[in-house]
Amino acid sequence: MPRPPATASNHRNLRMGYVFALSAITIFALQDGISKHLGQIYPPVFVTMIRYWAFASFALALAARGRGGIAAAANSKARPLQIARGTLLVVQIVLAITCFAVIGLARTQAIFAATPLIATVMSVVLLGERATWLRWTGVVLGLGGVLLILKPHGDFFDATVLLAVLCSVMFASYSVMTRMAGRLDPPLTSFFYTGVVGCLVACLIGPFYWTNMAPLDWGWMAILCLTSVTSHYLLIKAYNILDASAVQPLAYLSVVYASVMGPVIFHETVHVSTYAGAAIVVGGGLMSIWSEHRHRN
Repeated sequence: MPRPPATASNHRNLRMGYVFALSAITIFALQDGISKHLGQIYPPVFVTMIRYWAFASFALALAARGRGGIAAAANSKARPLQIARGTLLVVQIVLAITCFAVIGLARTQAIFAATPLIATVMSVVLLGERATWLRWTGVVLGLGGVLLILKPHGDFFDATVLLAVLCSVMFASYSVMTRMAGRLDPPLTSFFYTGVVGCLVACLIGPFYWTNMAPLDWGWMAILCLTSVTSHYLLIKAYNILDASAVQPLAYLSVVYASVMGPVIFHETVHVSTYAGAAIVVGGGLMSIWSEHRHRN
């Protein structure tokens, strides 16, 4: 069937979709930088708890505006799975903030770039999806890039970098669980459980790590909460216009942002092997995305 002719209105919508996606990814990068700053001073679980207060409020407000309100959003056909993925994400965020503070923003994001490739392997094993040889090549290439990033510098191996690998595996697991839940529940329900369950879990642990925060850092915390809500809203708007295959390659800009923010703002020392490994990981990821896009079309 021939595709409908492109119109000026369609082009404007596509442009707005890319504007939303790029804005969301840029704000996510800013959010990571603020998380690193706060995570170096305060317990990551405390930072995560306050961040989730804003996230859960946004999820509740979004659910209240939907058809059927909050009751409809909470009506899940996969409630145990939704609770599990919401819990997994909040733990992953705590570990991610720890990684930013301990390992460094640039090196952590370079490892995180392999998350879609790990999710590909999990999708084949757990969801029965098929992958082309080109996509598998991208996976192997990307994981080889991760090994290059993990390459020890000097006479010892910094085992803390394995925390970033664990964090990447956890987010890949969360992504696969989200796809599994999406087979039974609408996106609004998944988003609702992400915010509400995560907030409840954070509030079970976070108060034990409550720390008096400097007035200036409360300002940074307010910005972190604002960026968390804004970035998710913009990403939702982007996905309303663009396919996931169009948005996903743009997410690799996070590696670029981190490779600049880390050394320039936080004075991180980044080894050349990290940049080389990140380039290989991104290349493998783009190869995998292109293979999937070609296979679907």
